[in-house]
Amino acid sequence: MSLSTNLPTVHLHPGKDKPVRHHHPWIFSGAIARVAGDLAPSGIVDVLDSRGEWLARGYANPKSQIVVRLLTWDRGEELDAGFWRRRLAAAGARRADLAADPQTDAYRLVYAESDSLPGLIVDRYGDWLTTQFLTAGVEARRELLLQALAETFMPRGIIDRSDVAVRRQEGLALHSGLAWGELPPDDLAIQEYGHSFRADLLSGQKTGFYLDQRENRRIVGIHASGRRVLNAFSFTGAFAVYALAGGARHVTNLDSSHEALVGAEHALRLNGFDPDAQAEAIAGDVFQVLRSFRDEGRQFDMVILDPPKFARSKAELDGATRGYKDINLLALKLLAPGGLLATFSCSGLVTPDLFQKIVFGAGVDAGRDARIIAKLGQGSDHPILLSFPEGEYLKGLLCRVD
Repeated sequence: MSLSTNLPTVHLHPGKDKPVRHHHPWIFSGAIARVAGDLAPSGIVDVLDSRGEWLARGYANPKSQIVVRLLTWDRGEELDAGFWRRRLAAAGARRADLAADPQTDAYRLVYAESDSLPGLIVDRYGDWLTTQFLTAGVEARRELLLQALAETFMPRGIIDRSDVAVRRQEGLALHSGLAWGELPPDDLAIQEYGHSFRADLLSGQKTGFYLDQRENRRIVGIHASGRRVLNAFSFTGAFAVYALAGGARHVTNLDSSHEALVGAEHALRLNGFDPDAQAEAIAGDVFQVLRSFRDEGRQFDMVILDPPKFARSKAELDGATRGYKDINLLALKLLAPGGLLATFSCSGLVTPDLFQKIVFGAGVDAGRDARIIAKLGQGSDHPILLSFPEGEYLKGLLCRVD
């Protein structure tokens, strides 16, 4: 069956239409049999199956391995300015509970494909928004989207953090800076479950803070009561704040960055804790310091492992697996009987099943029995669309260790 259209059309190979019918938003180059019309970067295209039946519509980028990112499965839906505004408003509505919480004013507002807005990340930090335009399709609509964000959410300013390497895969340059409105303070104050933190929106890690761990910090804090806590890869010190707020006896922050440790100490003071009496800060390579702790016979009642991404490509997966096993093995050897291990991986290529197997293997080698008492993941503001499992990247385990 043929289809008449004014848009360029992407025709799929036989048998490659099933993911599209199931609303997976990506079409890779290998699924495409032929293209009719000009497939321009960021241009809107219709997607057809091998028989010419209309399936979906999205924006294209022939420079990317993901040639088409789908936006709608409704043939009658126009991809005009109103479309983008409706999608932004829907993403905001999904976070109405967070918006209504006076104790939390920092969270992810738009999570790309998982909010049916492929390539767009928007985070809220108090009265400011940060954006990441990760694909050519949303980059081409930057001004439209910025104006829609300003009108929909009424921030004081919008900071663009499109300074991530993934843009190069789309043929885009990296850039960041003020995109709309006024600049935020250098140390913008944010609230998370009533705890206070500072966020650097212009040059801080990610878009200013690690928002995806919010729920996990709360859970870990609840379990920290009366415990001596080792917070490895401590960075902002947010886990330490939650642990002390939960009644931890003492927290050791461990990070490779001296600057980060100074910031973590500031976070403790900001929340009413005394870092001289209730915490210590150790700068060094986490792997080496954990080994030295093991050799010294130091023990803790809780160890938190929140490392950076170890696997950014499939070629790095084997090395990442070894790295995760190594730090978990060391952590297990540092735990006193009845201690708790809160361990995380933010590498999307490391599946939850693989991560659990890694921690199991570390337990075997450490000679420790560990029981999972909670499986952890990214917060509700980072939803996982069932038709897009790639949206799940953060996974964690809270284990009691005998």
